[in-house]
Amino acid sequence: MSDPILIWGAGAIGGTLGAAWVRAGLDVVLVDNVPEHVAAMRARGLAIEGPVEQFATPPLKAFLPQDLRGSFGRIVLAVKAHHTEAAATALAPHLAPDGFVLSAQNGLNELTIARIVGAERTMGCFVNYGADWLAPGRIMRGNRGAVVVGEIDGSVRARTRAMHETLKLFEPDAVLTTNIWGYLWGKLGYGALLFGTALTNESIADALASPRHFDLWKRLGGEVMAVARAKGVACEGFNGFDPAAFAAGDVAAIRRAIEVMVGFNRGSAKSHSGIWRDLAVRKRRTEVDAQIAIIAEIGREVGVDTPLVRRLVALIHDIEEGRRPLAWETLDALAAEIR
Repeated sequence: MSDPILIWGAGAIGGTLGAAWVRAGLDVVLVDNVPEHVAAMRARGLAIEGPVEQFATPPLKAFLPQDLRGSFGRIVLAVKAHHTEAAATALAPHLAPDGFVLSAQNGLNELTIARIVGAERTMGCFVNYGADWLAPGRIMRGNRGAVVVGEIDGSVRARTRAMHETLKLFEPDAVLTTNIWGYLWGKLGYGALLFGTALTNESIADALASPRHFDLWKRLGGEVMAVARAKGVACEGFNGFDPAAFAAGDVAAIRRAIEVMVGFNRGSAKSHSGIWRDLAVRKRRTEVDAQIAIIAEIGREVGVDTPLVRRLVALIHDIEEGRRPLAWETLDALAAEIR
């Protein structure tokens, strides 16, 4: 395809993808709702920093949502999960009749996107690389991680193969899958652990490596995998996360998985999750309702109880609203749910 790619949400994930594609010679248009960021991209481009690579793009075609004009066959949605409905509604008039929206987000946002633009015009995507928005026009890419693309109906089409090749311009090891839901549910399991680590001020690696919280991680990951299994989803592993181990409660295999996840995160310049950054740095609400609370809702529908998931959501809200600190004691409050 030679038509421009529209990236809606030019923050950590969308900006990193967009900068790599521009460097590769693709025509990219970016939309963001932060005026200073849009102005910086238009004036100076995007600077990508960090240990993976450092480069800067030329000035970019960047717009606030209300200023965008035109129709696009490929739209990459990269906003926070709780902004998906509003963003998908806003971008829908810019989606070509034969185009598609690809969700480069965390969660089950493809369900919301499909409801708004249609399932036929929705493509699934999974990303697990670390990146942080630093300032207008500046993004830090902390590491390389899994990138997977697939149709939500499990088919493989010409457009899927083409998008896979496009993603390989960013991550050469990007995967084309017929089981995108398996990856998305796997990321929900891993994501629940990340939300748990964000209850403290510790790094992802240090919190996951805490010996006294091993049983918590085992049980929390197991709850999410139990819901996925009840939904008939065959979860896929990535970057150390082993869905089968958590589903079976296999202590030895979970210990091995956590060791790999700890190593993966220690090797990243992004030491803390985006969830922690929302709480500690940007002082804004997290994606906990859109990403994690939905697990408990689906669990109720399929008859799987998720007490740790529900408690995790409540504790994140406590931090958001100033009732609890980011501290080991808050993570301990979650662990107390299993005693």
